Amino acid sequence: MIGALPIPVIVITAMVVMFLASAIKVLNEYERAVVFCLGRIRAAKGPGLIMIIPVIDRIVRVDMRTITTDVPPQDVITKDNVSIKVNAVVYFLVIDANAAVVGVENFL
Repeated sequence: MIGALPIPVIVITAMVVMFLASAIKVLNEYERAVVFCLGRIRAAKGPGLIMIIPVIDRIVRVDMRTITTDVPPQDVITKDNVSIKVNAVVYFLVIDANAAVVGVENFL
């Protein structure tokens, strides 16, 4: 048969296509990716299309939007011995993606 490809060529071609597909990452406008190359920090990339080496590189996605965290109500006593409940909301924003990933165990 003319034009028939042997099975090993098809398998190798499929593996190369899968390898290249896993090397392409797309980040949204509000995300950054901290890239680790063999465990060592390389760079913070994004947004948009980024390329990594799938076996060597690992990425950690960081959300750069303002995050709100609700603090449960606390019972406190004032100076004049009045018991009150205090509610709070914490707003925080990641400025430096590298410092958020490397400097803190879990920034959330």
